[in-house]
Amino acid sequence: MATIRLTMAQALVAAMAAQRTVIDGKDQPLFAGVWAIFGHGNVAGLGEALYAARDRLPTLRAHNEQAMAHAAIAFAKTSRRRRMMAVTSSIGPGATNMVTAAAVAHVNRLPVLLLPGDVFAGRRPDPVLQQIEDFGDGTVSANDCFRPVSRYFDRITRPEQIMPAFERAMQVLTDAAECGPVTLALCQDVQTEAFDYPRWFFAERVWQPRRPRADATQMAQAAALLKAAKRPLVVAGGGVLYSEAEADLAAFCTAHGIPAAETQAGKSALPHDHPLNLGAIGVTGTGAANDAARQADLVLAIGTRLQDFTTGSRSLFADPACRIIGLNTQSFDAGKHRAQPLVADAKVGLAELGTALQGWTAPAVWTGQARSGRTAWLETAARYTASGNETLPSDAQVVGAVQRRSRPSDVVLCAAGGLPGELHKLWQPGAPGGYHMEYGYSCMGYEIAGGLGVKLADPSREVVVMVGDGSYLMMNSEIATSVMLGAKLIIVVLDNRGFGCINRLQNATGGAPFNNLLRDARHETLPKIDFAAHAASMGAIARKVAGIAELEAALEQARGHDRTSVVVIDTDPLRSTDAGGHWWEVAVPEVSERTEVEAARRGYIEALARRNI
Repeated sequence: MATIRLTMAQALVAAMAAQRTVIDGKDQPLFAGVWAIFGHGNVAGLGEALYAARDRLPTLRAHNEQAMAHAAIAFAKTSRRRRMMAVTSSIGPGATNMVTAAAVAHVNRLPVLLLPGDVFAGRRPDPVLQQIEDFGDGTVSANDCFRPVSRYFDRITRPEQIMPAFERAMQVLTDAAECGPVTLALCQDVQTEAFDYPRWFFAERVWQPRRPRADATQMAQAAALLKAAKRPLVVAGGGVLYSEAEADLAAFCTAHGIPAAETQAGKSALPHDHPLNLGAIGVTGTGAANDAARQADLVLAIGTRLQDFTTGSRSLFADPACRIIGLNTQSFDAGKHRAQPLVADAKVGLAELGTALQGWTAPAVWTGQARSGRTAWLETAARYTASGNETLPSDAQVVGAVQRRSRPSDVVLCAAGGLPGELHKLWQPGAPGGYHMEYGYSCMGYEIAGGLGVKLADPSREVVVMVGDGSYLMMNSEIATSVMLGAKLIIVVLDNRGFGCINRLQNATGGAPFNNLLRDARHETLPKIDFAAHAASMGAIARKVAGIAELEAALEQARGHDRTSVVVIDTDPLRSTDAGGHWWEVAVPEVSERTEVEAARRGYIEALARRNI
């Protein structure tokens, strides 16, 4: 058998470079590159291997390990899971910084290959710098933190182990059902050890998406349920976009007269101007979508995890007879909420379900009601996004300004706080993928790093990042990376001087304003943070604007800039869109000295009684 002698790190890099994919008939590397921050646990082994392969497998440098993993995750999402990136760190804090990002990828079913350095397999120099020591278990390392947030985890303690580990990693990263983060913890001594690897390990391999068809019995059962429905509703999740099934979904809804609502991950799966697109569903849903959900007697949930924000903590689908069909590649998700499972790829499943339903349409009165609800909601939403001359505009008014200055090809990106709710209700995507929200893990700090990943995946689209001051302060360093890489972003910072979203939630549950807005936190002097100056110090073009009119002018100017632009605007921390929406279960204390909490507790108990479980 022909072999080649390489270090384990060299073998891993060569194997990664050999993985390919075909998109729209074009052969491309599956791994677009490796994000790396080097330390003593990876610089000598993996760092040397990446240097030698830098022309075939680009290495990108970031400023924060969590942020570079976020960028890789956003890259994979924008690429519809057809391409991906790897991320490497040293041992210790570099590795554990990536654990949060691993959870983001795990929840959102997105592929990223995490390559943290690890302690010495030989253990001779133990304890090495940054090593975690467990008094009762010599095999423990900090990388064990990745186990619960990885779809596959392995620790490479011998150089030949990389072969079966990498094979398994690739199967997970490219499988529609299993897809998620993979962690290969690389012991630092093993990275540098050589082995005679068989040449087949480095042969090019092309990975194409697997599109499983539904079981015939499940398909027949699902079709029968739909044909019997009087008030059917589609709930479109992120799986529709991952499957590239947005055109199929539009055709299905049109052919059968079924209205559709979108989750956070599924928004932009159906054209905004489709007459049966009722918009966002759930806690941050539109009035049209949530009214339809309350009345629905059949829900076709496509590619969604049906998490609590979608189902209103299991209280939104109010008809006691309502049934759910779970069309999903992952059986775990397909059977949630006592659903009739339909385990299949969304694209294939919709086509076969459409064939089974040929000639059947939903009752015309239901379809007409949905269309009327959509029209009424759009009129309502327009009132919230309309321009005003307030000193402190609402988040919705800022959303409206960004919308008016947007182009159909733009991508708007956000993650945590109050903005995702406003965007879910109000944003009108111009094209599939034009709405990029990390709300599965709702991770503050994802925004700017995620925007960088989106831009690297699709440089042709303008990427508009909307971020609150709280998230900005948590993680902003990749502004400098975007400038360094020439990956231009337009970043809108909404400064409400604290954590406005959680302050509103605190008030809604009866709590006193406490420790969320800066003014309500312990302080001697309130900080006067100049976000524009801070962004400019990292190389961005930055300015502070006063009001909506100045914001729109600044956004138009930003389109003409040659590098990342940051526009800062002060906003009202108290106002939000009170139209639409639905109850969300947040536990309220049973005992409190505050009458407001006692009242909120009574409301909570009443709401619990309305749940449909």
